Formats: sequence, C-alpha cells, structure tokens
Amino acid sequence: MNGALPRNAAAMDCAAAKSRYQARIIDMPERPIPMPILVLIRHGQSAWNLENRFTGWWDVDVTEKGAAEAKAAGELMAAKGLDFDQCFASVQTRAIKTLNLALEAMGRLWLPVEKDWHLNERHYGGLTGLDKAETAAKHGEAQVKIWRRSFDVPPPPMEPGSPYDLSADRRYAGIAIPATESLKDTIARVLPYWEGRIAPELKAGKRVLISAHGNSLRALVKHLSNIPDDEITGLEIPTGQPIVYELADDLTALDRYYLSER
Repeated sequence: MNGALPRNAAAMDCAAAKSRYQARIIDMPERPIPMPILVLIRHGQSAWNLENRFTGWWDVDVTEKGAAEAKAAGELMAAKGLDFDQCFASVQTRAIKTLNLALEAMGRLWLPVEKDWHLNERHYGGLTGLDKAETAAKHGEAQVKIWRRSFDVPPPPMEPGSPYDLSADRRYAGIAIPATESLKDTIARVLPYWEGRIAPELKAGKRVLISAHGNSLRALVKHLSNIPDDEITGLEIPTGQPIVYELADDLTALDRYYLSER
C-alpha cells in the first residue's frame, strides 16, 4: 500500500510516540489533590431564640430574620465559590429549613441530604420551654449558668407528661429519647455519627455541609479543633454564619474560620 510504513518501522514509531508521551507525563507538575472541605452552619434565628426560651429537642421554626440569615449564608457560600457533594442535618425543622434555604440560594436544592437525630440540639430536659431570664430569677443566675454552660452537669430531667414530651413523635420512633443532656452527653451521641457517617464521606473526597445546632456543632468543633472541656462551653456559635474547616487527609484541622471573615 502506497505510503504505508514497514511493519517494524510502524512499531518503532508507535514505541517512540509512547515514550514521548510518558516523558511529558513525568515532566508535568502534579496537580494538587483538593483537601477535604467541611462547612458547619448553625440554623438561623428560631422563634424561641427570639423569645429567649430554652428549646433543645422541641421543634420550632425559624423567624423571618432566621430565614434571611439562611438565605444570606447560601448566597455567601456561592459567592465564595463553595460547592458541596453531601449535606447533613438534624431532624429538627429549624436546621432543615436553614439548609434548604441556603441550598436554594446556591442553586443546589438537588444535593443529597441525610437527616439524623444524632445531630439534634442538646436536650434541655425540664428547662425546655422556660424563659431564660425568668428561670435565672427563680433559680439564680449561677445555677442557670451551670445548667447552660457546664460541660458535664445536665439540667433537671423532663418530667413524665410534660407538654414537651416527644415520645409520641414519629421522628423518634424506636429511639430512647433522653430526659436531659449535658454537653458531654451531646458529644457522646454526635461523635459516633461523625465517625460512622460524616467522616467517611470526607475521606472519600466529598465536600460536606452540615446544618445543625449550637451544641451539636460545639461537639464537632471541640473534636476537630481539640478544644479542652473547660473552654468549649464558652465557645459561641452565631446563627446563620458558615464555619469553614480545611482538613488534612486524616481529617485533622488545618484551618477554621468564619466564611464572612475571608
């Protein structure tokens, strides 16, 4: 056939081309592997945040301000170029709605979301529904501060028959609902869920967004940032403000910051 190379010449030409291709691959700089990205967001202001009442596991909605905070968080994440592969939320309306509003603002309502009670707020037991200022006036500010901010002292347990009893709520069918929780108790239920469900997604290279609550997020921040027991109770997590974690491959924290500050 006119113009055809001899068989051995064609083989030599192919081998030479392969060698040149391999040389280019070797000379090419390695592309950096993206580090795992985790974003935490506390739900927007809730109705009982506004009314200054102990909320815990009781299900209340976000306020108009809370909805605006959630939307603004989504707009900020989009503007900063953040994107996600997997989302997690508690089974409480305020966290779910915050996540949905943020995702809608990002054009990402289609992202997969896993909801689980392990990410619920700390259970405030017998304090649930009480006005914080009135409770302090009745029991003393020092006692209320211990209930709210101590690491391992829970509030009084919720009494049977309380109007805030959730034993008949379908969300918690088959779950041993706590009568009360300290921050230590909250950490004890959050971390196994982190290790079993969230950490594997990050290690698989997925970008993760979690919408949860002040104390369940404190549990994660304490774990990731190695914050001592006596310091974590003083950590304030504002509503609707995305916290970004840049993580090493083994999920140790390389950086933690509020997205609004970068």
